[in-house]
Amino acid sequence: MVRVKRGVMTRKRHKKILKATKGYRLLNSRQFSRAKTAWMKAGLNSYIGRKTKKRDFRRLWTIRINTAARQEGTTYSRFINAMYKKSVLLNRKVLSNLAITNPQVFSKVLAFVK
Repeated sequence: MVRVKRGVMTRKRHKKILKATKGYRLLNSRQFSRAKTAWMKAGLNSYIGRKTKKRDFRRLWTIRINTAARQEGTTYSRFINAMYKKSVLLNRKVLSNLAITNPQVFSKVLAFVK
């Protein structure tokens, strides 16, 4: 049976991981075993972060809409309920941007649904 030398592929695999972990702290960017663990953990955290980002932004939009609606004399829940009843198809992101950039347009939308 022929002897198989695996050093080339091992070095290639190690270099790929070490290149990906460039800039990590301490031995996490230089030692392969530590770098591999840090790389996998970073990948998991980034996956989780992509999911929580959506939740965080929706919460931010809700807070902004609520603040703008309270300045006009109503609450967030009453405003959203009135929007559904009038079949106004503006999502929370658009409403939040309106509340920040164009408060007069937001107050017109609020007056329309009241």
